[in-house]
Amino acid sequence: MLPPLTAPEGPPPHGLLAPAELTPELWREAGRRLLAKMVSEFSYEGLLAPRPEDPESPDIPFHRRAYRLTLAAGEGETVPEREAVPGERETAPGPETTPRRETTPEPEADPAPDAAPEPGAAPEPSAALLFHAARSAYGHWEIDPASLRLDAIGTGAPHDPAADPSARPAPLPATDPLDFLVRARHILGLDGATLGHLLRELNATLAADARLLHTAVTAAELADLDYARLEGHQTGHPWIVLNKGRLGFGACDAARWAPESRVEARLPWLAVRTHLATYRGVPGLDTPEQLYAAELPPAVRESFDAVLTARGLDPADYLYLPVHPWQWDSTVLPLHAAGVAAGDLVPLPSDGVRRLPQQSIRTFLNLDDPTRHTVKLPLSILNTLVWRGLPTRRTLAAPAVTAWVQSVRDQDPFLREECRVVLLGEVASVAVRHPFYDTLPEVPYQYKELLGAIWREPLAPLLDADERARTLASLLHVDHEGRAFVAELVARSGLAPRDWLRRLFGALLPPLLHFLYRHGTVFSPHGENAIVVFDARDVPTRLAVKDFVDDVNLSGRSLPEHEDMPPEVRDTLLTEDPSFLPQFIHSGLFVGVFRYLAPLCRAQLGVPDEDFWGLVRAEILAYQTRFPELKERYELFELLGPEIERLCLNRNRLHLDGYRDRAERPHAAVDGVVANPLHVGAFRPREAWGRETGDSAERDRLATGTSAGSPSGAGMPDADRSHDRTGPVNGAAGAVGAAS
Repeated sequence: MLPPLTAPEGPPPHGLLAPAELTPELWREAGRRLLAKMVSEFSYEGLLAPRPEDPESPDIPFHRRAYRLTLAAGEGETVPEREAVPGERETAPGPETTPRRETTPEPEADPAPDAAPEPGAAPEPSAALLFHAARSAYGHWEIDPASLRLDAIGTGAPHDPAADPSARPAPLPATDPLDFLVRARHILGLDGATLGHLLRELNATLAADARLLHTAVTAAELADLDYARLEGHQTGHPWIVLNKGRLGFGACDAARWAPESRVEARLPWLAVRTHLATYRGVPGLDTPEQLYAAELPPAVRESFDAVLTARGLDPADYLYLPVHPWQWDSTVLPLHAAGVAAGDLVPLPSDGVRRLPQQSIRTFLNLDDPTRHTVKLPLSILNTLVWRGLPTRRTLAAPAVTAWVQSVRDQDPFLREECRVVLLGEVASVAVRHPFYDTLPEVPYQYKELLGAIWREPLAPLLDADERARTLASLLHVDHEGRAFVAELVARSGLAPRDWLRRLFGALLPPLLHFLYRHGTVFSPHGENAIVVFDARDVPTRLAVKDFVDDVNLSGRSLPEHEDMPPEVRDTLLTEDPSFLPQFIHSGLFVGVFRYLAPLCRAQLGVPDEDFWGLVRAEILAYQTRFPELKERYELFELLGPEIERLCLNRNRLHLDGYRDRAERPHAAVDGVVANPLHVGAFRPREAWGRETGDSAERDRLATGTSAGSPSGAGMPDADRSHDRTGPVNGAAGAVGAAS
């Protein structure tokens, strides 16, 4: 049985919150998992340098190997340099080359002054972390959490050969990422301020992970949940280590408002005078009256008006918007106190609607009527690299961006009729400017994102009667019994794993590729923005996408498709050099999701990595075969080259930005390059693979994207692949990806 939606824990008689999930067992297990993730992601980004325990042991891709990571060098010892990854090179430090990426130099060889030991202090004891890991696509580290051991002797300082070997302490299980971060602070190059805030974020993330473990259910039970409730069981950003830091929230706030708490909310509303508040809407919602008629029952609207008239105020002078209670208490009321005193902001009661926070924390789905809009509200908390407010200019531009993106879809028969891609539009917005902060470009950006709301189209009315939807991130979930959610869905579908993956890639890739290649426009299809639509058998059928104003990017080179773009849209959406535009698909989808999905498919579905990535490549080649007239665009927006730049999301926090305030939102750091598993030669030749996966001809065909019996490099998909989600369609020109 699934547990009911939990209520926030009230304080016990002594008045202190005592969360039930904070037990030694759950804390230890949460720590073990997060420690493995920390070492994996920091090593992927080149922040740590694990070395093989036995340098002579064979380095076989996708096979486990014993590693040692030196944490603190003892007297006379040195920390080894990072092990090179095949296909990876370092980029020299340089100026920022695009609006969206920041190239960061490596930290100095010596620790920052405030991170270094005090002069004359005794050297810290040598220590090392031992573990088993396999290396896979993009240089990923697959670390077995159960193998983590802490060797207090570390690098093996010289000792008396005559001493009894049994006297040496045996390495102990390592389950504490807090202890690890403290021990590794020098090799990570952390300054004191950054370390202090990191430990705080790490504690908050661990507490949230313990709560998820405490309320965990099986993959089978998760598969029966609807879209809104499934979100509360997700574990957060797979790449960012401190993914639930939520700086600004206290423990009671997290228990009340975090998605893993799964607590329903009834949001209060606010009236704001129109000299501070501005409304925007798509055609059909051009005026706030049209939005309120769709969202607010007449009695609720009348009650709002009555609050104003009782104070001698005219409702026609105000705009209405929901407000997050935490934001009102912690940010809006303190910083807009003058406006409240003047009657510019007037608190209103709740609309009575039950809503549930989603993974983004600030987005709420309507539980009482899923056909009504989703609402997105600002939260002045620092989480996963940025403050989670709503920038005024982009909030106002959101409906215009929605109208343009949807018009591109509606005027393109491939996107509209074959892919049937769902674009969940941000159809209305209210932005409230602050009378001082919004006039000061030099102040931290968090103070210019304080108050507003965005209404997004609901997903439910856009699905067919036999369809259901889940975020792409859900496919990475592994339950407390070790079963992957994707394995549960494949089992329910009745399809062979490779056939199910073909359907998944056929649902996701064609619309994303078509927007990129045909329209010079790219989404950031990470695990929360990309939503997979499934049929009644849990077979992937099509794609839904959200968050346009923040995550749609354009080619910086002028393209004919952009000539009629409205000026407001052109001025709002960020542009990139064409060579970098494919990075959004690589980093958002391939590195940010498939890097983790491929090992799950190998371990639980029996699909080797070369087959997994071969199927992805085959889908791209099938699209390119379908549209040969776009050949120049395939070269302009290269997805299949031998290497890609390595984006480093954790470096932002550790080295680039730390916790400092800045006037603009930060962008992902770039450091070096990694081999592209979609390149034609990525999986050939490797002697070990013949022992792993059986039929070498089938592996070579998948690796190159050629069909059986066709010349190498012909680029045709295999003959039995199906793009139609209800039945097979032969050949590359078949209907590609049904989408909602």
